[in-house]
Amino acid sequence: MKAIDLFAGCGGLSLGFQKAGIGITGAFEYWKPAIEIYRANFDHPVFETDLSQIEDYSIFSNLQPDIIIGGPPCQDFSSAGKRNENNGRGDLTVHYAEIVGHVRPEWFVMENVERILKTEKLKEAKKIFIEAGYGLCEIVLDASYCGVPQTRKRYILIGKLGETNHFMDYYLTKNQSKTQMSIYDYLGNSLGIEYYYRHPRSYARRGIFSIYEPSPTIRGVNRPIPKGYTKHGGDPVDDLNRVRPLTTKERTYIQTFPENFQWLGSKTELEQIIGNAVPVNLAKFVGDCIQEYVNDCKAKKIKRRETILDFEYL
Repeated sequence: MKAIDLFAGCGGLSLGFQKAGIGITGAFEYWKPAIEIYRANFDHPVFETDLSQIEDYSIFSNLQPDIIIGGPPCQDFSSAGKRNENNGRGDLTVHYAEIVGHVRPEWFVMENVERILKTEKLKEAKKIFIEAGYGLCEIVLDASYCGVPQTRKRYILIGKLGETNHFMDYYLTKNQSKTQMSIYDYLGNSLGIEYYYRHPRSYARRGIFSIYEPSPTIRGVNRPIPKGYTKHGGDPVDDLNRVRPLTTKERTYIQTFPENFQWLGSKTELEQIIGNAVPVNLAKFVGDCIQEYVNDCKAKKIKRRETILDFEYL
């Protein structure tokens, strides 16, 4: 199968789907720092495109995608943002749906933050998908059960033309691991630390974490331990001399990007790009579920045909 990636960012969704055996024929992104990173890591083209201003949908259909994947910007929905879906970026979810509705590939996959479930923009987008003929399957996945050492919760919406709703529920549920993945499970002792600082949104929350648990959500903010940091009751260590923040590169590992992935740009740009990215292994998990569903459908068709031929022979 072939896919195109909308709102591709630095390519976490693209790379994960590639690892699941789904080819990417093109990607679309508007932020130049993310585009430069994408171009440095993929052979297929990435087009600098404002997806809110599309009039000619042939730029997508000419790439003949079987699947459109994408994560429209989530800042207007996110708990890290102002939670105002009418700030403008929320409209990009609707534009994503409009593109899918015009191109009508067999499949689409949309990724976003969990809070999108509470928005009118999602209802508007789902209405477009349904009117275009898609059966829908939606789930909130905790990445730590999907091969990622991070408790990052993400909303996944999968659509397939002519299918019934909930058609992928079985695969998305049964393929999750029984236990959460910790940083140690994924990276062992390679970081050279046991504890690290992750700047909290509020000092009512803890800021120190252990590698023997999943990381909290990687965000676009990465700050050093402030002077006079007051130990939180949930912090797993007392001696702050044993604690440091994760480096920019280490944060890419928690997002399950490979060591040889190339990162370009300023530190500020990189921290935001990394925080916005879809974890590679979370994308691979979704891609693997789709591949398993497709293979099972093919096997059922073959079995059905064999049964018909046996009946005709008799």
